[in-house]
Amino acid sequence: MTYWKPTTCMRCAVGCGQQQRGVDEGYGVDKVRGDYDHPGTRGLSCERGIRETADPAGEWLTEPLVRRGDTLRPTSWETALGLVATELIQAIAEDPDSVAVLGSGQQTNEAAYALGKLARGGIGTKHFDANTTLCMSSAVAAYYDAFGSDAPPPTYDDVPEAKTHVVWGANPAAAHPVLYRWILDSAGDDDSRLVVVDPVESETAVDADQFVQLEPGTDLELARAVLAHVVDTDGVDRAFVDDHTDGFDELVASLPDVDAAASTAGVDTDTVETLAAAFADPTLLYWGMGVNQSANGTDAARMLVNLCLATGNVGPGSGPFSLTGQANSMGARVVASKDTWPGHRPFTEKEHREAVAETWGVPLGRLPESSGPGPVGIVDQMNRGNVDICWTVATNPVAGMPDASNVTRSLDDVFLVAQDAFRSETVEHADVVLPAATWGETEGTTMNMERRVSRVTAVSDVVDTVRQDIDIIAAVGNRVDDALFPEPTLDPEAVFDEIRDLTAGTRADCSGITYDRLDAELAVRWPAPDTSTQGGYRYYDDGDWSFPTDSGNAQFRTATFDGLPEPTDAAYPLLLTTGRRAEAYNTGVRTRKEGGGVPTARIHPETAGQYIDLLDRGRTVVESRRARVTVDLAPDDSIPPGAIWMDVHNPAVNELTLPVVDTESKEPNYKQCAVRLSSPDTSTTVTRSGLPRTGTYGDD
Repeated sequence: MTYWKPTTCMRCAVGCGQQQRGVDEGYGVDKVRGDYDHPGTRGLSCERGIRETADPAGEWLTEPLVRRGDTLRPTSWETALGLVATELIQAIAEDPDSVAVLGSGQQTNEAAYALGKLARGGIGTKHFDANTTLCMSSAVAAYYDAFGSDAPPPTYDDVPEAKTHVVWGANPAAAHPVLYRWILDSAGDDDSRLVVVDPVESETAVDADQFVQLEPGTDLELARAVLAHVVDTDGVDRAFVDDHTDGFDELVASLPDVDAAASTAGVDTDTVETLAAAFADPTLLYWGMGVNQSANGTDAARMLVNLCLATGNVGPGSGPFSLTGQANSMGARVVASKDTWPGHRPFTEKEHREAVAETWGVPLGRLPESSGPGPVGIVDQMNRGNVDICWTVATNPVAGMPDASNVTRSLDDVFLVAQDAFRSETVEHADVVLPAATWGETEGTTMNMERRVSRVTAVSDVVDTVRQDIDIIAAVGNRVDDALFPEPTLDPEAVFDEIRDLTAGTRADCSGITYDRLDAELAVRWPAPDTSTQGGYRYYDDGDWSFPTDSGNAQFRTATFDGLPEPTDAAYPLLLTTGRRAEAYNTGVRTRKEGGGVPTARIHPETAGQYIDLLDRGRTVVESRRARVTVDLAPDDSIPPGAIWMDVHNPAVNELTLPVVDTESKEPNYKQCAVRLSSPDTSTTVTRSGLPRTGTYGDD
C-alpha cells in the first residue's frame, strides 16, 4: 500500500502544496490533493494542477531515441549519451560558444543548477539561457533598476492586507487561480476593490470593479499618463520619495501631457484620473506577460514600479508584484547561472566569478565573460552559422518561441538534443532524444513567485529507460569533464547543499534552508541566512528601509514610448495578441494527445463582419509577414475591434509572432504583431512589397 507524501505542484508559480500518492502496482501517480499543512497555500490547489500532476494527457517518452534518416529510432542510453558527448567534445575543442543550451522554468532547482554548471563551467558557453527569459526578464530588469535586486518585494501575506488590487496585463483567473481566489477575497471587502487594465476583457476583467481597456501595446504610455496625473494632483507620497528614493525630479521632467498620453493609450482623461485614484489606498499592483512580453516591456514594468514608489505603495500590504508564469522561473533565476551566478551574484564581477570557479573546480578562464544574447539571439547565432549544437531541456522552442518557423529551420541546421518527459514539437526535430522523469517521479526543490522554497518529491519509480534530469545532465557532464559531477545517480540533497553554499551571504541567501528544514516546515522563503529565520517583505524592517543599491535608496527610472515595433498598416490591418487559456499551460505538451488542432482566433463581431467573404464554414487564415495559419474564427465582444486574440499554447500560433526583443531584457514582443485575414483556399499572398494579392481583405 502506498502512502500520501507532500510535494509541490509544478504547473504554475503559485507553488501550491500538494499531497500525492503512488499507484499500488507499477508506475504512476494515483491521487493528488491539496496539502492543508502547507504554509503558503493551506490546502488550496487548482483542479487543473491536480489533474496535470496525476493524469497528464501528453505522449510520454519512454526510451532514448536517435535519428536514422527521417525517423527517430529507439536506442540504448550508452549509445545516446555517447553520440551527444562525441558531438559536444568536438565542438568544445573548436569553440565552446558553438554549443547552445536552453533550460526551463519547469526544472527543479537542482536540475537547473546542474545544467548551468555544465553549460557555464563544463562547456564554457555564453549561449546558455532558459525559457524564463521569454516571460519574466522584463520584470526582472525593472526590479534590478529600482531596487538593486530581483524578485517581488511583496509576498502572499500582503494580499489580504491591500485595499486596492490593480491587475495590469495579466489574467490570474486563468493563469493563477489559487492566487486569484485570495485577490477576490480581499477585493470583496466593503472598503476594497479590484481594478483591471487590459486590452481584452478577460475572465479577471469581468470580476473587476473598474475595467480599463487600453490600446494593445500602450501599457507604458498609460502608466506615464497615470504618473503624470498623480504628480499634477499632489498624489505623491513626498515623505517616502524624499527620504528613500533617487531620481524623482528627472522622472517628473520626463512625463508627458496627460491628455496626449491618454489619447495614445486609447482612454479618456477621466479614466486616467480614476486609475490614479486607485493608488491613494494601500495598493498591490500585479502585472504579467501582457506587460513583459513587449519590445518596451522593461520600460513598462519600470513605470509600474515608479507608480508604486511615487504613491508610497512599497511596504506591507502594497507594492509591485510581478506574476511569474512557470513553476520554477524564480529558481532558474536564482541558481541556474543564466544571467547571474547562483545567489544573484553579478555575472561579470571578478570575486563572484572566482567563487563560482572554485566551488565548481573549473579554471576561471573557462567561465564565459558574457551571459549571452538571450534565446532569440541564440537562434540568430544559429542562422549565422555560429552555433552547431543545441541542447534543450524541458522546453519546447519549436512551439514556444516567436517566428517559430524560423526557429524550426534553425534547429534543423544544428545537431539537436531534446531532453523531455513528453513528445513535443521540438522532439520531432531532434537528432537525439533523452527521456526524463516528470512530476511525481522527481526529487528536488522549487521556488514559487513569492520566494518560497519547497520540496518536489517522487511517489513513483520510472521505467528503467527513463532517468532523472540531474542524472542525465551529470552523465553528459562527466563525459565532457569527469571532475564536474559525482557519478550518477546524483543525490539531489547534495546538489542543493552546493546551491546553499554558493548563495550564502548573497541577496538570495538560501544557506539556512535544508532538506530537513523543508521536511519539517514544508516551505521557507529566502533570504534565509540561518536555519531559524526566513524572508518576509523585502527591503523593509519595522519601518526602516534598506535597498541594495549604491545609494541605499530605491531608484526612479525614466522611459518614453516609441510605438509598436510592427504597427498595423494597409497590408496588415489587424493586430494579433496572444494569451493563456485556463485549460492548458506553457506549450500544452501535458494537456494534448497530439498536435494542437486548428487554433481558434477570437475577434470582435463587428470586425468579423468586415471579413465575412473570407470565411469558409467559420474557418479562415490569419497571416503575418512571417507565416499563415488556418484558424477557426470565433466572434467575441471581449476582444477590442481591430484585434485578434489567439491561444499562446497552440504550437501554430508562434509561427505568426514577431522575433523583435526588448533590448535590455531580451524578452520577445509576443503580444503585438500586424496580421490580416485571407481565404483558406488561397495560396500564400505575401508579395515582395508586403502588400496582398487576391483573396486577401485589406487591399488599397
